[in-house]
Amino acid sequence: MMRQYLNIKAQHPTILLFYRMGDFYELFYDDAKRAAQLLDISLTARGKSGGDPIPMAGVPYHAVESYLARLVKMGESVAICEQVGDPATSKGPVERKVQRIVTPGTVTDEALLEERRDNVLAAVSGTTDRYGLATLDVSSGRFVVAECTGDEALLAELQRVNPAELLYPEGFSGIALIEKRKGIRRRPEWEFDYDTAVEQLNNQFNTRALTGFGVEDMHQGLSSAGCVLQYVKDTQRTALPHINAIQKDVQETRVQLDAATRRNLEITQNMGGNQEHTLFSVLDTTATAMGSRMLQRFLHSPITDRHELNARQDAIAALLDAPGHDIADQLKQIGDIERIMARLALRSARPRDFARLRNAFNALPALCDSLAPFNTPLLHTLSDKIGTYPQLQDLLNRAIIDNPPVVLRDGGVIAPGYSEELDELRDLSQGATNYLQALETRERERTGISTLKVGYNKVHGFFIEISRAQSAQAPADYIRRQTLKNTERYITPELKEHEDKVLTSQSRALALEKQLYEALFDHFHPVLNALINSAAALAKLDVIQSLAERAEALDLHRPSLTDERQLTYQEGRHPVVENVMSDPFIANPLQMDDEHKMLIITGPNMGGKSTYMRQTALIVLMAYIGSFVPARNAVIGKVDRIFTRIGASDDLASGRSTFMVEMTETANILHNATEHSLVLMDEIGRGTSTYDGLSLAWACAHHLASQQHAYTLFATHYFELTQLPEHLSGVVNVHLDAIEHEETIRFMHAVEQGAASQSYGLQVAMLAGVPRQVIQAAKSKLHELESSADITSQTQSESKTVQASLDLPPPAQPGKLDEAMAAINPDDLSPRQALDLIYTLKRLQDN
Repeated sequence: MMRQYLNIKAQHPTILLFYRMGDFYELFYDDAKRAAQLLDISLTARGKSGGDPIPMAGVPYHAVESYLARLVKMGESVAICEQVGDPATSKGPVERKVQRIVTPGTVTDEALLEERRDNVLAAVSGTTDRYGLATLDVSSGRFVVAECTGDEALLAELQRVNPAELLYPEGFSGIALIEKRKGIRRRPEWEFDYDTAVEQLNNQFNTRALTGFGVEDMHQGLSSAGCVLQYVKDTQRTALPHINAIQKDVQETRVQLDAATRRNLEITQNMGGNQEHTLFSVLDTTATAMGSRMLQRFLHSPITDRHELNARQDAIAALLDAPGHDIADQLKQIGDIERIMARLALRSARPRDFARLRNAFNALPALCDSLAPFNTPLLHTLSDKIGTYPQLQDLLNRAIIDNPPVVLRDGGVIAPGYSEELDELRDLSQGATNYLQALETRERERTGISTLKVGYNKVHGFFIEISRAQSAQAPADYIRRQTLKNTERYITPELKEHEDKVLTSQSRALALEKQLYEALFDHFHPVLNALINSAAALAKLDVIQSLAERAEALDLHRPSLTDERQLTYQEGRHPVVENVMSDPFIANPLQMDDEHKMLIITGPNMGGKSTYMRQTALIVLMAYIGSFVPARNAVIGKVDRIFTRIGASDDLASGRSTFMVEMTETANILHNATEHSLVLMDEIGRGTSTYDGLSLAWACAHHLASQQHAYTLFATHYFELTQLPEHLSGVVNVHLDAIEHEETIRFMHAVEQGAASQSYGLQVAMLAGVPRQVIQAAKSKLHELESSADITSQTQSESKTVQASLDLPPPAQPGKLDEAMAAINPDDLSPRQALDLIYTLKRLQDN
């Protein structure tokens, strides 16, 4: 047996091997040690190898799904080795084969998947000059290929698709970018061969060329796609009919969000790593899991197609104008048929998948009737794609019982009346109960034994049971089968004959039921593609109805999309902050155009600067998924990218300080922002010294306003930056004010024109609970610093006056310094003038 195990294990050296032995899946050697640690199961030993005990661990076969789910979440892969031979006829160990390989990116079992999150397998190849990325969701068949340039672009794409498993070639130059991700797998170089990839893809799609998919120019992306397809074939070990096309992802069709922006805006994941208090959590009232997953894709891939955006807005408006529709309730009856389609394609669907599909088919006619009155193009198109399937509906209504068991193993799935032959076999086996009752009554009367019972169990079959005290009265035709502590069990020729008949009928009925169940898959194969399209349309309808419900519940308004250079709204609100606040949210306006392309935002900490900036980005993001927005009279011009430089923390693992992280993100913005980009810059330069930080902040703001002309919200505590509007057109000061009363402060959260008068830092520190004596010391030091600054400023001003009155040469003429000094008569100067002169000469000398 161990020789058989080692031969199979040699084919899967890098992943755990679950080796079926009776009622357990066993693991041996290093696999056993690893599984015991990961799953917290007992590590034992069995037999010896080279004189040392062989480590062994195992899990019950009936509970294997829960263990697999835990391993998949940890990023582990598992090869499932089943007994495929017949123990009754096998000589030596029964034949075993690996029937499937469960990996984080290729699982399709319902128990192993997160219901409301896409499960994506990805592969990456190439270099920083051109990366190729291919993604495949096996549970839906969605296959996408993309290319991008630069490390930042690759990181943004990986964060957008968030693959559960990522394949990369040996010698991949960008390994530093991905090595911290869970579920990364190194694959041989030949799996990324371009020619092999094209051949594989054509074979999969039954095409001669990939021209029809528009991907023929994506050399690096197709190389990655070939690896993805090969990996799925290796792990699933079955046909993949639902993977029948590949899409080209073009970045120009999306509003691009880099990795920092997705993190800072907390779109689907907050800073703590979960989904609470995110934009997605506020917008998601979808009725189905597949709708929820599509909404997340919308949020991470805002589109620039104005026609599609207007179509979504029209559909939302139509649903809002027709209150009382029950589309959401009807969608709840349909459920997550997208993933059921994948399991149908892989022939791994379980009985309850068919039951859910039957319920969906039964609900589709009423749903299409509900959509009929709507005349918007999008809702009309979705209704056509959803369709109805009366033949399949009738088939499943006849074939599957109302509440089938989880698995087919013990039968009881096919409904009565579907097969005459199955009904006859079932009647024969189920008739055993009536027969046994009659036999028990007859034998009691014949023998006079009051304790006589007729029973059955799976180990010993049928038997007659008599208590030990009355066993001496057993008739001569009773043959002893089993002796227990207080009873004796017997068999008779008549009972044995009945047992053979019943057991034969039961096994024949189970075999026939399995055949009928397998035949159901054949009925779905011809319409699989239509069903997949129907599921996608249902998911999109679910997103639209969810956005309509949110528009009504959250007081959202339809934005106007324009090609003009404009970004304006009235009474704008932050949808997430407003949702968690108990107090009313203070709404604020925004006006950005050629005359207001940069807003320098000042004001106290906690005054609302970051909220105001983030709400602008979220309003733009929501507009570009076709949603209504939390603002009135919103006019959203063309936006190609959203950048954020908000907050920072050390990246100690990469040896990067807070300031290094800040500057890296700033550099990305300065290199890539365009005049159509929305840029949020919060407190640039605070990670270094005051003068360095001020200089950097000034230079960054100046560059964005004068060179890139991006829509920019620039929050700062450097009041020197409020002088930028004096030097650059299109730069405007705004502030969020506060009112100070005695030693307390009240934040107004209202955006006002002009610069703030002060930062109120000490007042905020007091609110935070800093000890009073520390606050008093800070006030004293602040007064001292401000006095020193006033003296310095006054001295500098007076020195300029002295310099002018003495007719000193300007700094541009350092050669005349000695001449100027010789012309001065010290007796003509007062002590203060002398000090001013020394200061001036020192500055001249420095220059």
